[in-house]
Amino acid sequence: MRKNRRTWLPGAAASYGSSSNSERGREILVQHLLVKEEDPKLVLELQKRVAEGEDLGDLAVEYSVCPSKEEGGMLGWVRKGQMVQEFEEAAFNAPLNEVVRCKTKFGWHLLQVLSERDNILGQIQPSELHEKMQDPSFLDNAQLIDVREPDEVAKASLPGFKVFPLRQFGNWGPGITTELDPQKDTYVMCHHGMRSLQVAQWLQTQGFKRVFNVSGGIHEYAMKVDPSIPTY
Repeated sequence: MRKNRRTWLPGAAASYGSSSNSERGREILVQHLLVKEEDPKLVLELQKRVAEGEDLGDLAVEYSVCPSKEEGGMLGWVRKGQMVQEFEEAAFNAPLNEVVRCKTKFGWHLLQVLSERDNILGQIQPSELHEKMQDPSFLDNAQLIDVREPDEVAKASLPGFKVFPLRQFGNWGPGITTELDPQKDTYVMCHHGMRSLQVAQWLQTQGFKRVFNVSGGIHEYAMKVDPSIPTY
């Protein structure tokens, strides 16, 4: 069960470095049902019925007290840090497709991990980004996001970047998967690389598979790659 099911922008965490982080990058597709703490016999009965061939999703619709019952108990793709500890430990240690039982402050859960995948969050150096941008096909196949404010973009900018001001997150955040393609490589830039890291990590929680933070931001790009770009 997720700690918070609302779309929300998390605080910036430590930098991941240049390669994907296996723990943070691993995502699992989870389905579950929840019964009240005082119903341990019911959860055992339901677990037995699943073992005998009944579908966990059908049982979730009928018996679960979690709002996810409306979707057959589907919680979607989740990663570490999004769920309460007991549920997270059970889910990330569960064999694929095997129904396991756990108890949290919400009650008793039966959960099943249906699939898993690795998301990549990398750091890209300005010099490497510059090299990529010399290839016209790169701009066709990648998504470039600048999360600085409009007044900052007016002072210095790079071609091909679409502006999504962080302060206006409430306007563009809820519709990000319609504005952008989660399947495409996505590069995020800000002034010094911290706001962009925050957004890059959030994009991963929204299903974006390959996200890259521009290390040092446009300031580093101006200092090390293109001195014609103003600094501020």
